Amino acid sequence: MYKFTLAFYLILTSVFATAVHADEAQDLADIQQKWAIANYELEDDAQIDAFTQLSEQSTLFVKNYPSSAQTHIWNGIVLASFAGAKGGLGALGLAKEAKASLENALSIDGTALNGSAYASLATLYSKVPGWPIGFGDDDKAEKLFKQALAFNLEGIDTNYLYGEYLYDEGDYKQAKARLLVAQAAGIRDTRAKADKYRQQAISQLLAKVDKKLKR
Repeated sequence: MYKFTLAFYLILTSVFATAVHADEAQDLADIQQKWAIANYELEDDAQIDAFTQLSEQSTLFVKNYPSSAQTHIWNGIVLASFAGAKGGLGALGLAKEAKASLENALSIDGTALNGSAYASLATLYSKVPGWPIGFGDDDKAEKLFKQALAFNLEGIDTNYLYGEYLYDEGDYKQAKARLLVAQAAGIRDTRAKADKYRQQAISQLLAKVDKKLKR
């Protein structure tokens, strides 16, 4: 059964500033804003409808800027988040599409958006079931998270995603360390809505970690 959750954000979340063409930057900002609304503020059919439309928009984003790594990253984030909202075996196809998009981003420029493709792909590997159902692999996830940290040691998204992974793995001490770094990152002006919800998730997970550490 899928470990995807509505907070998968990855997914998804969750990206960093970069200098790009004005039109591309505007399209990216629009997708990021709509993603935050769909991922955090909508539920049930309304959320599915929003992600359906957003996945079409992110696919067009890739077609318009096929050589830009960040377009593939955000297409992957949207598809992975859509999979999380949809859930069940029907989400596997979306997860595979997300994986392919993130791998395309890495083949173009692994440093794009401060290496966020590594963190998003790592989250996919950690959330999707393993063989024979899916491609999930905790060892690959761990490796990718460490690569992501090499590009963005103090970022809110990378540290939260890695902290969540470590919590799921039962490494509560290291999970807390990563979550505290994510918490200290604060809220970015360019991603205020998404970061507000991310900080709430960080606080909630830290409370769970502290309970585990006290046992």
